[in-house]
Amino acid sequence: MSKVLLISGWSNPGGSTIHHIALTNLLNDNGIDCTFYGPHEYHLNKCKSGTIADLGPAGPAKVEKDDIVISHFVLVPPIEMKKHILSCHETTLWDLKKMDPRQYDVIQFVSNSQKKWHGVNHSSVIIPPIVEKVNWTKPNNGVAGIVGSVDVNKQTHISIQKALDAGFSKVHLYGRIVQDIDYFNEKISPYMQGGDVVMKDHYDNKEEMYNEVDAVFHYSASETYGLVEAECRLAGIPFFGLENNREIFTKEEILEKWIKLLK
Repeated sequence: MSKVLLISGWSNPGGSTIHHIALTNLLNDNGIDCTFYGPHEYHLNKCKSGTIADLGPAGPAKVEKDDIVISHFVLVPPIEMKKHILSCHETTLWDLKKMDPRQYDVIQFVSNSQKKWHGVNHSSVIIPPIVEKVNWTKPNNGVAGIVGSVDVNKQTHISIQKALDAGFSKVHLYGRIVQDIDYFNEKISPYMQGGDVVMKDHYDNKEEMYNEVDAVFHYSASETYGLVEAECRLAGIPFFGLENNREIFTKEEILEKWIKLLK
């Protein structure tokens, strides 16, 4: 099979990055040569990887005519390649109605509702992300967890208030401020004055993270899949939020779908 170049415009912590790291490892573990290229450094020690600069004119890597490119959140120049797959994890941030989908041979969506939102008439397939099962033991510490980027779309402030209203004595925020510092200063910072709400940053070790909390709150305004909810459901962690109830596929099922798509 051709080698696969997964090229993303985002490789810092986030749902799409977690998905692409897991996909890269899954393909390589099953004999498919895949390299994940991104502009940030977070992904570099977690899978077979490189930077976007590696693909530049002076870089050590390049796209060849027999290669398959999976692109995400980045426009790839019109160069010769065997197949071009768009890995789409967004709605408004990558609105296909505002671009020409004919640049892609096929689009990979993560859910049917996301595909419906985009509403483009183009070859596509639904392949959800890998959901890792963690072994969770309730710590009985009165701590609620809020998992994900701290931004207006995730509505972190609503999750905080819901957790406090439910009687939790402490709230841990497991994520980073991606761009919207004004949102953080206005909506989140006031909650942190008394020490009941604590920024814990992103955890690579999800089992360690989830074992610090009695429950998870997640009132995101929009989720294309709902990875946090799926992880909680699989582990039996109490989840409070806007539920998506997506189907959870096994690694074997996801691998089968990707092999079919890459062929």
